Formats: sequence, C-alpha cells, structure tokens
Amino acid sequence: MTTPKDNLVAGRPVIRLGNVSNPTLTVYSPRKNTTGAAVVVFPGGAYRILAIDLEGTEVCSWLNTKGITCILVKYRVPGTGPYPKSAAALEDAQRALGIVRSKASAWHIDSHRVGVLGFSAGAHLAAALSTHFDHRLYEPVDAADQLSCRPDFAVILYPGYLALADKHFAANPDIPVTSQTPPSFLLQAEDDPVHVENAVVYFMALKNAKVPAELHIYAQGGHGYGLRRTALPITTWPVRVETWFHTIRVLGAAKAAGGSAN
Repeated sequence: MTTPKDNLVAGRPVIRLGNVSNPTLTVYSPRKNTTGAAVVVFPGGAYRILAIDLEGTEVCSWLNTKGITCILVKYRVPGTGPYPKSAAALEDAQRALGIVRSKASAWHIDSHRVGVLGFSAGAHLAAALSTHFDHRLYEPVDAADQLSCRPDFAVILYPGYLALADKHFAANPDIPVTSQTPPSFLLQAEDDPVHVENAVVYFMALKNAKVPAELHIYAQGGHGYGLRRTALPITTWPVRVETWFHTIRVLGAAKAAGGSAN
C-alpha cells in the first residue's frame, strides 16, 4: 500500500501491507547465542495497514542480535480492531501465542519466556492479548489452542486505544487489567498526536493491579518512529528495553552498577 506520497521515517520509506485476509507467522531465529527467549511482534498501522518493516522485520533483526527468537505476526487488516469492534486481530494474536508455545522445542524457545511487542495499534493488540488470554475467541483448531496464550511479558510502544479521549482519557474498559496481566514496558512521547495518556493510563492500571511495570515518557518523538534512530532521545528505546529484559530475568541478570548487561 506504500505510495511515493507517504511520509519517510528517518529518511527512508515504510513498507505498508494492506488487505491481509490470511494471517501468517514468520520466525526469525538468532544465528548464534540463542537465549531461549522469544518475542512475538505486532506491527502497527491503525488496524488499517501493517508497517511490516519499520515495526516488524527491522525489530526482529534487532532482537536476533540479542539472542532472542522473533516471531512476526501478519495479522488481519483492515477493520479488525480495536477489540471488540472486531475479534479478528485478537484471534490471530491468541492463535500465534499458542503456536509459538507448541513449537517451543523445535524453535529452541523456553515456553515460559514468550513475550509480545507491539507498536501503535499493535501495542494495543499486545495489551488486548495481555488482558484477554483466559479463553479463545474462536473454536479450537488443534493442540496449539490448548496451550496458554498469555504472554510472559509485554513491550507496549506508543499505544493507541488504551485511554478514551472522548471520556476525559478514562481507561478503556475493554482492556481489563488484573493481577494476572503480564509485566509490561511502556514508552510514548508527550507530543504524540495519538495522546501520551494511552501509556500513562495503562501504566496506572497496571500499578493499581500490582503488576510490575516500567514507563518511559519523552518530551518529543511524535508517533511511528519504530526502531529507526534519529537525533531524538526517544529513539534509543531499544537500550531501555534490553535493560528491562535483564531486570525481569527474560535475559541474564544485569551486572552490578557500573557494569554492562550480560
């Protein structure tokens, strides 16, 4: 769906996929130093398109350098969210987590260290899966659907749909945070046109439910920068996420103050 008129990000175009009717998974395995951790990635695109490179393949390349297996989800769009407007994207996310756990041995994954990472609408999808894992929204297909689809952790980057702007930024009741919601990392810019309250309100819901959470708010950054480095400090977020992975023991424990992460 990319056109020459689309905005560039860090001076480069973005591959935008649309009209996805058949969801797929693509597995990216580290070439060396596999840690056993896995991250399921949901690109953003307002549930209309998928920014499949900016918020997908480029992220998997980074995760692989850290020894993390990446599973990129091409979920159904357009018009498939936010849940409960449509259950399709959330169905795809639930199915993805079950498949990943069912393939844990073959893909050299620790089934207890399977997390999610999403951007924008994909960040909302990560939060939706983090709060809707107790039952599948579709009829079971195979044995993979008997396995838990609860993420072990969630990285939620410049999310939308988590706070309701037309209701004074109240928490979205369709994302019911409980004590069973997985530990989460949140990041957003104060000048994000999608509204920084999405990350802040979700963080407070996690805090009130006593779920371990980490929140990073930057003054500038806007929306839709993905992993591409610019002069803005917010684009150093991968360093913050890697540190958090050590904090929550998804990766090896960090060294004492003054040292570097393992």
